[in-house]
Amino acid sequence: MNTCLIVIDAQESFRHRPYFTEDDLPAYLSAQNALIDGAKKAGLPIVRVFHVDGPADASNAFAIESGHIRPLEGLAPFEAALTVHKRRHSALVGTGLDVWLTEQGLNRLIVSGVRTEQCCETTTRHASDLGWTVDYVTDATLTWNMQQPDGSPLSAQDIKARTATVLAGRFATVATVDEALARALA
Repeated sequence: MNTCLIVIDAQESFRHRPYFTEDDLPAYLSAQNALIDGAKKAGLPIVRVFHVDGPADASNAFAIESGHIRPLEGLAPFEAALTVHKRRHSALVGTGLDVWLTEQGLNRLIVSGVRTEQCCETTTRHASDLGWTVDYVTDATLTWNMQQPDGSPLSAQDIKARTATVLAGRFATVATVDEALARALA
């Protein structure tokens, strides 16, 4: 097999951000856990990515010292083939992940995790530009409502739809959990 599942930033740090809500968390966890379970059953390697940033201080939820750099509560347990800590939006910047993927002969990536429009989208675009084939599983990504520059609201659902629209056919195949797993086994 030449496919790898990447689980990006599915970590407790986000619970400590003012925008965090559990509104979409159950649906996300259901899809993410189904993807993890399917990858495990198929024998696909799973990469765990944690975002670590800012001052190395216990009050910073994205610092190791906070104790929040750990899997999001409710995430299915898995043995990661590789765990990386990233400090940029793309999981391929400064982590060695690109080297590891190449060494493993992996040329198809399944991208999932947190946040839909930030680290998941950025990693997808970067991976595509570097030559990987990417399946982007929108249902297995999570984000929250945002405010647009003009002050108007932008819903998490609209963010997910926008992300899928700009990635589809350009940087990735937008897929369901079942479609991504089936493509990995084809």
